[in-house]
This record gives sequence, C-alpha cells and structure tokens, in this order.
Amino acid sequence: MDQLPLRTPLPAQQREPVLDVVVPVFNEQGDLERSVRRLHAHLRETFPYPFRITVADNASTDETPLIAAKLAAELPEAQWLRLAEKGRGRALHAAWSRSRAPVLAYLDVDLSTDLAALLPLVAPLISGHSDIAIGTRLARGSRVVRGPRREVISRCYNALLRSTLAVGFSDAQCGFKAVRGDVAERLLPLVQDSEWFFDTELLVIAERAGLRIHEVPVDWVDDPDSRVDLLATALADLRGIARIGRALARGTLPTAGLHRGVDEPAGGLAGQLLRFGAVGAVSTVGYVLLYALLRPATGPQAANAVALLLCALANTAANRRLTFGLRGRGGALRHHAKGLLVFMVGLALTSGSLAALHRLAPGSARATEIGVLVAANLAATLLRFLLLRAWVFPARRRRTGSPAA
Repeated sequence: MDQLPLRTPLPAQQREPVLDVVVPVFNEQGDLERSVRRLHAHLRETFPYPFRITVADNASTDETPLIAAKLAAELPEAQWLRLAEKGRGRALHAAWSRSRAPVLAYLDVDLSTDLAALLPLVAPLISGHSDIAIGTRLARGSRVVRGPRREVISRCYNALLRSTLAVGFSDAQCGFKAVRGDVAERLLPLVQDSEWFFDTELLVIAERAGLRIHEVPVDWVDDPDSRVDLLATALADLRGIARIGRALARGTLPTAGLHRGVDEPAGGLAGQLLRFGAVGAVSTVGYVLLYALLRPATGPQAANAVALLLCALANTAANRRLTFGLRGRGGALRHHAKGLLVFMVGLALTSGSLAALHRLAPGSARATEIGVLVAANLAATLLRFLLLRAWVFPARRRRTGSPAA
C-alpha cells in the first residue's frame, strides 16, 4: 500500500464542510438538543470554515432519535446517523467512514470539555502540522474539575498505558479528539475495538506508525450524570491492552499504509553527504574518546567493539533524522537492526586493521593504534553511507507523496 501523502494546509476558501464534528449518543434525550445547539452556535461564531455536526445515535431506546431528526431538519449544518448497535467506537467508525470532510472530530454530548479548545484542537490538522489531535486533562495548563475516584482511575489507566505499551500521549480517553480525513481512511479499518478502547487502540497504532499526535490542554468539568460502567469499561480496557501488547510483542500491529512520505532533505545527494560527514565527524570523535577511556580496562579489541557499538547506535539515529529526514517511530526498530548489521561491517574492518597492526608491529604505541583505527573508520565511512542510503533508508521510503486533497 502506498504511503500517506504529505500533510498540506487546507485552502482558505472552501465550499464543502472542512470539519465534521461527531457527537456519539445513547439515550441522551435530556442533553442532546441543548448541547448540539450550543455546539452549533459556537462553531457559527468562531469557526472560519464550513462545518457539519453529525449526531451518531447508536441504538438509543428513548426519544434521542426523534430529537436528532428534529435538529437535522432545523439546523442546515446538522445531520444524524442511526446505528442498530451500541458502542462509542462503532459510532465513530461509522460516522467518520462516511464523512468526506478533510478534518474529523468528536466530542462527548455532555460537553464536559470547554468548547474554546475546539479551534486549537483542529487548527494543527487544518494547517498540515499534525495527523491527529487530542484533548488532554493531564497536561500542565489543563483545568479539571472531577471527583477523586475518576481522577485516580484516569491517571492509573494512562500510567498503565505508558508502562505496558510505552505510549507517548498523555490522555487516551478524553472525549475530545480530531483526525485528518486521509489518516482516518487508512487507520479506521485497522482498529478492532468498537467500544471505549477504540480511542486507545487508534492512538497506539497511529503513534507506532510515526504519525504526529498533537495534544491540547483542556478545561474539563466532570459530568455527574455519566452512565459509563467503570468496572466493565476497565476490564474491557485491560483486555484491549493485553491484545495490543501481544501484537506489539509479535510485531503484528498493523501499520502498513500509515507512513507519510517526507521531503528529501535539502541539497539532495550533496546535502546528504555533508550532513553524513558532519554526523560521522562527531561519531569519530566520540569513538576515539570512548576507545581511549575503555582501552586500559578492557583491552583493545573489547574497547573497539563497545565504543563502535555505542557510536553506531547514535550514528544511525542521527543519520535517520538529520541525513535522511525520517521522523517518528515508524520503522525505527528495523532501521536500527539494519544499522547494527552495517556496524558489523565497520567492526570487521576496524578489528581486522587492529589485528593486522598487532601482528605486523607488536607493541605498537597507543597513538599508532588510534591512528590505524581512525583510518579504518574513515575507510568504512563511504561504504557505510552507501549502505545507509541504499539499504537502511532506501529512497522509496523517503519519496515525497502527492499533495493531500
């Protein structure tokens, strides 16, 4: 599957809706009309692009469908969608999949999150800066009013995610998120959960694919009438974490087609050579210092191997970002594995040179050893660059995609 195209800003003049805000509901006859009218008024006053509000009713048994139909008839920017089964994830999947808006969002019907954060949430997606944006109640600058029980549960859940799945985002379950439409088109078919774990699974897959996730601190007031079954939701989330953890351990988490094309670093081949040379010079200095530090305690061969290994890891990471312009975690493990094989080539050359020196000139001075090793490293540099460019970071992975629509 082709890579995602490059993120580009949306044109200033738009006739079709740029933003589709989904409000998933189940038996919300008490809050639905008041909340949708408030959201509609806010967007009319503050949002500079055409928008749509989609009420996604998943199997309500009260007056919610009638109210949703009434709102869709009265408000030109509103529509509603009826699903036969419950599940927030199912509602979002259905509504986002059907929408053609370039930016998709959702928020909880209780409007616990202050709507002032809506424009900051979607702005990075409209500008082309980010792929996904999430509201966070756990960042510095957030203002949250809720009971201690929910506060503890939320913090424990997100701490569990960080410790088990090594995620970088701070708040998985805040009901205030947005995603670019081209990302949703590729990402939604990969998400298996249709309930409350939907958000977490979507974010984990996106982060592992190297997509950019933007976080917005929010003002959030707990809804005392929330009908979420905390125990059942917690157990389902734990099962979801275990499932994603197994996929990560096996290397089967689906991220194909989610990597974005990136611009070839400025200057083409000449620019890459300059940056590679600069990274190599710093690596060589670090290598020499490490070798000189380790040599008295470990001997020449062990000092060479350890110093070269540490510098190879740093060198691969630096070249990945600076020389070949790759960002995010997508493919990082594969790149480092290949980088270690390239390291073996350098180790063979330097160790062979060191062994030849000791055989031909036993008792050589320390300065002679270092000189031979530096020369061997320089001799391996060209080969390393060719391997990095053609094999570790091949051009097809750096190819610029077509502009986003």
